[in-house]
Amino acid sequence: MFPQIKLHALGPPEIAHITKLEKSTHTEVLKALMEAGLDSLPGAGAEILNDRVRRLISKGKCTGREWLDVMRAAHQLGLTTSATMMFGHVETIYERFEHLVWLREVQAEKPKDAKGFLAFIPWPFQDDGTLLNRLKGIKNNVSKDEYIRMLALSRIMLPNVENIQASWLTVGKETAQICLEAGANDFGSIMIEENVVSAAGAPHRFTYKTIQEAITEAGFEPQLRNQQYEYRDVPADIEEQVVNY
Repeated sequence: MFPQIKLHALGPPEIAHITKLEKSTHTEVLKALMEAGLDSLPGAGAEILNDRVRRLISKGKCTGREWLDVMRAAHQLGLTTSATMMFGHVETIYERFEHLVWLREVQAEKPKDAKGFLAFIPWPFQDDGTLLNRLKGIKNNVSKDEYIRMLALSRIMLPNVENIQASWLTVGKETAQICLEAGANDFGSIMIEENVVSAAGAPHRFTYKTIQEAITEAGFEPQLRNQQYEYRDVPADIEEQVVNY
């Protein structure tokens, strides 16, 4: 009914789980989903890819190797993906950089005609109401300055990933604006019904107007894009299309 809508859905943990249930392979599961309409794969569930960390913060999710293997399979099929890192909890600095090295290696393995990881999005752990905070006392320990430095280092560590996105949803307008000077070329987008990090304390909101104003204030020119990072014009009837909150 809506062929113009692109499906950016099901992260590697879901793909890995479906694969186990079906007693299949990542490739076969991804092929079936692509035939059903899947257009691209988000980088959900990466957290920190080191399994020491994953056992402590996301025990029910797939291993770091499984996450990376799902993305390898997706890239071999020409399916575009994104990569993420959720940091500032129990990981070490070494484990953060280990995470980046593994992403860089997977991106280097993709076929030449595949886009692979279209973007990398790092964001700090949001602790409000989480079990990690309530049961273990683990809090977000990432300052604004540290987030900017981490994003800048991500740009250096991931030369084969074209787009680095500042997570305005978790760090706010001012920090995200500085990130545009520190290596980010993507400000993300407005979100409708985002219920994950918002439930964990992320209070920031943008409308289509204020996100453009923030980019302009930072000295850059806002540009609308689609999920494949292809430029598009702002719709003439955008007031009718966008839900502002």
